[in-house]
Amino acid sequence: MELCVCQTIAKEAQKIRVEMVQKRYGKSMTIIRGIDTGKIDVRDLMKKLKSKLACGGTYKNNEIELQGDHRDQVREILVKEGFPRDIIEVS
Repeated sequence: MELCVCQTIAKEAQKIRVEMVQKRYGKSMTIIRGIDTGKIDVRDLMKKLKSKLACGGTYKNNEIELQGDHRDQVREILVKEGFPRDIIEVS
C-alpha cells in the first residue's frame, strides 16, 4: 500500500476559524469554518468531535455546528487530529 500524505498536506494548507455564536433562547453554538471538504472527510471529523465533546451538532453550509461553547476543547481535538495549532483561530 502506498503512503499518502495528501491529507497531511491538506490539513496544513487551511485556515480554520472556531467561534461561538448565540442562537435562539440564549443557546450557544460553536461554529467551525474553513475546513476543505474536498480533501478531508468532514463527516468523520464531525462525528469524532460530537462523541468527544458529548454534544449534538450538524454539518451544513460548509460549517460544523456544535451545541454549546466548546471553543478551547475543539482546538485541542483538532490538534490531536493532525491540524497544526497555528492555523486554528479561536474567537
